[in-house]
Amino acid sequence: MADDLKISSDKKSQEPGQKRIRLRQLKEMVGQEFNVSDWLTMTQERIKAFASCTEDYQWIHVDVDKAAKSPVKSTIAHGFLLLSLLPYFLSQSPLARIKVKMLFNYGLDRIRFISPVKPGDRIRNRAVLTRISRKGFRRWLIKLDNTIEIEGSSRPALFAELIVFIFF
Repeated sequence: MADDLKISSDKKSQEPGQKRIRLRQLKEMVGQEFNVSDWLTMTQERIKAFASCTEDYQWIHVDVDKAAKSPVKSTIAHGFLLLSLLPYFLSQSPLARIKVKMLFNYGLDRIRFISPVKPGDRIRNRAVLTRISRKGFRRWLIKLDNTIEIEGSSRPALFAELIVFIFF
């Protein structure tokens, strides 16, 4: 039944005292903060590895000496590196514990790269559940507003609306 969406009872994926969540309870969370992830320290090694994966070796990401003379005074993480960390950050959310047949990235809306992230910066994601909509029998779209924050900064690094397709 569609309203019987439950969070997995797998002991490994649940915190002590955590209860199953039904779809109607999840719907009540629309408009509320869904998750605040743990902090993650950005490293130059991670930035270089991402450059290698994407063949994006722009100097602002990989040339420490040249970047030190730039207005930012440091190398910075690729915007798409930050975006690619959303699945990691959301693995810490209730979304990761929903018992489903399949869950996948359906797309993104309103992506903005707001502030640079430098090596040594600690970042985390703050997600707000903004919409749950039925797309067919046992098929749902969930939309989350994600803001990647930089510790100690009043301006976020990134904002993106993530859409997740869920099959039950």
